[in-house]
Amino acid sequence: MKKNSSLYWICQISGWFSYGLTILFFASILDKELNPVFYPRLLLNLSLGILITHVLRESMHRLSLRPPMPSNQWWKLVLLLLVFSILNSFSSSYLADILKLYEPGRNIPAFRRFLFSLIFDTPIFLVWMSVYVLWHYIEFANSEEVNKVRLETIIKELELKTIKSQINPHFIFNALNSIRALVDEDPKRARQAITELSNILRSSIQVDKVEITTLEKELDIVKDYLALEYIRFADRLIVEYEIEPKTTANLMPPMMLQILVENAIKHGLSKQPGDCLIKIISKFEQDKLVLMVQNTGLLKPSERDGFGLQSTRERLNLLYHGQALFEIFQCLPNQVTAKLAIPISIPKK
Repeated sequence: MKKNSSLYWICQISGWFSYGLTILFFASILDKELNPVFYPRLLLNLSLGILITHVLRESMHRLSLRPPMPSNQWWKLVLLLLVFSILNSFSSSYLADILKLYEPGRNIPAFRRFLFSLIFDTPIFLVWMSVYVLWHYIEFANSEEVNKVRLETIIKELELKTIKSQINPHFIFNALNSIRALVDEDPKRARQAITELSNILRSSIQVDKVEITTLEKELDIVKDYLALEYIRFADRLIVEYEIEPKTTANLMPPMMLQILVENAIKHGLSKQPGDCLIKIISKFEQDKLVLMVQNTGLLKPSERDGFGLQSTRERLNLLYHGQALFEIFQCLPNQVTAKLAIPISIPKK
């Protein structure tokens, strides 16, 4: 923030100083002898220019007129430019009258001096605003490119972490042991478990190939994952779904729901004796798709900032620019809730 402020003031002062030097250069060429009020008047105009354009900048920020902005807001920017040009011309003419900064022997009415100032200074303010707007468009484009690179990096890290967590020997050992136990007891369920494991591994490997998916596809992967975990934990794992049918077509980042369910298993079922309820809820609230994963257990402060949850926050911030919400909290004495809210986005058929 301080760096941007310092850069702004360097550009602001050096820009107006360069403008003053340009006026001085052309004035010295066109007039062999400059009148006594030229320098004080030039200094007054430059000082007013710096002050009024700075106030103009602050007004643009307060009125949210800093690019990028909707096309229907540009008329406000034009109106603001006109208002501050008039303010500058009035201030310049008024102060020149008070300080008597006009050429001796030339008695020009105050209104005409105001009009001349408005005609000649407005283009300068227009150039200033154009440069300022262009600067912000370039800055926005660069930040979008940086965000894209950061998002790709996070997705890659998430992919590696997901693959590591799901293809690590411990996970494979537990899954295969569970399937082996079913081979003689329930061959049909064993074949189904192999298919579920295959689906999970395939989705983990292909997570970097898709940028967006539907809640329905996410739920399919989660159901395969929980089905395998059910073989491992048997009757201790209780799964409930409260899915509004119309929410399943909503678009969302891949593997995001999976991470929340994994987190619920890891910190709920794996760290406490007895039964554990995993409840998955999806619904629309106002203009958001709300996903909640609830699990039996207690939330420790250290569990709020794991890799998966940090990646979820980063991805949401980069994808939705502050329009998404993620939080994890102790909703009941023995129940933890991870809540995700993202903008509604249902593709047209």
